[in-house]
Formats: sequence, C-alpha cells, structure tokens
Amino acid sequence: MVSQFIGNEKARLLTEVDFDFPEGTHAIGRLDSASEGLLLLTTNKKVTKLLFKSKVPHKRRYLVKVRYNVSEETLEQIRTGVTIHIHGGVDWKTSPCEAELVEDISIYNVVDEKHEYSPYCWLLITLTEGKYHQVRKMVFAMKHRCKRLIRVSIEDLELEDLPAGAVKEFEEEDFFRLLKIDNWK
Repeated sequence: MVSQFIGNEKARLLTEVDFDFPEGTHAIGRLDSASEGLLLLTTNKKVTKLLFKSKVPHKRRYLVKVRYNVSEETLEQIRTGVTIHIHGGVDWKTSPCEAELVEDISIYNVVDEKHEYSPYCWLLITLTEGKYHQVRKMVFAMKHRCKRLIRVSIEDLELEDLPAGAVKEFEEEDFFRLLKIDNWK
C-alpha cells in the first residue's frame, strides 16, 4: 500500500483502510509500497513542517532485514555516513546515524515468517534525515540488499503491536508530546 489517498498507481491506497478518515487527512513521512510500519496521518497542515523541516532533527527508527551478515566495520561506516545517489544523479553523504544488529526482532512485534536460503540479518537504523529511499540506498551502498524495511518509530511514537492496516488515534497533545514537538499551538 502506498501512503496516499489518491493516485494513478496500481498499488493499494489508504482509502482501502477500514477507517473513516476526516476530510483533509494526509500522510506525514511517506512509506513506499515495498515498506511497512508506522505511518503518521493528520489533518494538521503544520505537522510536516514542525517535524521534518524544523531546526531540531527528529529521529526515525527502521528495522531492516538485509541479505548476508553485516560486519562491525560496515555498521561503523553506516553510522558515520555513506555516499548514496539522490535525485538528479547527485552523490550525497548521509548524516551520522545510529546502526546496530538486532538479534531478537520479536521485541518489535515482528515475525520473520519467510525461509531464507541465503544468510541475512536484521539491523536497527535510526536517522534524522530522510532522503528518498535513503535506508535502502545506504545498505545497498554497503553491498547489502534490503529485503524488508519496517519503520518502528518516529521519536517516542512507536508502532508497538499495532497490526498492519490498523489505525490508532491520539489526542493532539499526546501526539505532539510523543513526537517531541513543543511549538505546535
């Protein structure tokens, strides 16, 4: 499913979610159709600017299944920044981030049901920037293929055990507190 309500793609849209969204609802921080996890929806037009264009960077955490085992050296390179290609064929060095191996993905309420014939591992990558397909491009630049990408949190707002396609509503004050946005009023 793509994170939009209308579109000409053949992908599933948010209109297929069984929820009566208020008029003017839009996604903040999109996910592509190959990604899964936490998606923020709001009717407040200021949220995107306050969250992603503010002077204070906001953390987004991703659980990433990659082909092959990842070495400590590769993790360190991801942490310090890797060069990826962005829009227009420009090379971009990513900002420093957090990256670690995850031994037990069940703590994120994720089940890895597919049997893999080649080695793989899970990473937890925390970013404060968000270029188009950045996480996928980062692991690819390090010679690993992203097999699954799940956004598990944005700041203190966490996916927890929310099932795919489910909606959880928040009071506006709690929503902004969990996202660590102070100047929302």
